[in-house]
Amino acid sequence: MAKNKENEKMSREEAGRKGGETTSKNHDKEFFQEIGEKGGKATSKNQNKEFFREIGEKGGKASNKNSNS
Repeated sequence: MAKNKENEKMSREEAGRKGGETTSKNHDKEFFQEIGEKGGKATSKNQNKEFFREIGEKGGKASNKNSNS
């Protein structure tokens, strides 16, 4: 496990955050679009209509909570 400046073990959360920050510095928008597309294709091969219906409902509920209408 990675260690921080105080020579203590880094939490998974901190390691993930640092890794994400480094990845975002090293790659451009096209990289993230490409991996997102690959992930979407893999998910559509591995999931059924019920899965997408459920996540669509969750997204709709989250959108409604954040709208100011």
